[in-house]
Amino acid sequence: MSLFRIFINQLEEDDQEMATSKKVITRGEWEKKLNAVKLRKEDMNTLVMNFLVTEGFVEAADKFQRESGTKPEIDLATITDRMAVKKAVQNGNVEDAIEKVNDLNPEILDTNPELFFHLQQQRLIELIRQGKTEEALEFAQEELAPRGEENHAFLQELEKTVALLVFEDASNCPVKDLLDISHRLKTASEVNAAILTSQSHEKDPKLPSLLKMLIWAQNQLDEKAVYPHINDLSTGQLEDPSD
Repeated sequence: MSLFRIFINQLEEDDQEMATSKKVITRGEWEKKLNAVKLRKEDMNTLVMNFLVTEGFVEAADKFQRESGTKPEIDLATITDRMAVKKAVQNGNVEDAIEKVNDLNPEILDTNPELFFHLQQQRLIELIRQGKTEEALEFAQEELAPRGEENHAFLQELEKTVALLVFEDASNCPVKDLLDISHRLKTASEVNAAILTSQSHEKDPKLPSLLKMLIWAQNQLDEKAVYPHINDLSTGQLEDPSD
C-alpha cells in the first residue's frame, strides 16, 4: 500500500461517517497507518537517481550509482553534454547552445520548430540586451520574420520582442520581462526538456510530482478529518494540528 492509498482510504472511510463534525485521527493512529506502508529500498533509490539524472547532477549521480548500485536510466556522459547546453543558454550564449544541441542530436531542432524559434528569439533578445540595434533588426528580419509569416503565434512573439527596441529605457517597456534572467532560464529549461525527451527520458523528475500529490491528498483529507500533517517536506516530520 502506498502513502497516497492511505489518504484515499481515509477519505473513503470519512465519506461514510454520518457525523457532521470532522473525524479526529490521533498521532498514534496515523503513525500506525504510515508504518504499515512497505517501501522497497530499490524503489526509493530509483526515485533518487531519477531526480539526479533529470536535474543534471552528474557527479552526485555517479557517486550514488557507486554507493547504492542503482543504475541510471541514461548514460551519465550525456548529462554533462546536456548541462553544457543548458548553461550556455543561461549565460546568454545561444548560438553556442544551438551548436551543442546539433552536436548532440540534429533532429531535436529539426523536429521542434517551436523550440528552435524560442532559441532564435532568445538570441535576438541577447543582441538587444547588448545594444546591437542594427544587428538585432537584421537578425529579426532574416531569421525570425520568415517563421512569423508561417506561424501567427511566432509572429506575435516576434512583435513583442522587437518592441524592446522602441523604448530607450527598457524598464518602461511593457515586455521588459523578456530581458529578465528568468526568461533565459525558461528557454534553458525548454531545451533541457527537449534533450531529455530525445533520449526517451522523462522531462521532469518524478519526486516533485509525488510531493505535489502528497500536498493535494492532504488538502483533500483536510475537509474530512483532523490529523497530523507533513508541513515541512524537507524533513517529512509529522506535526499535530495544534502545532
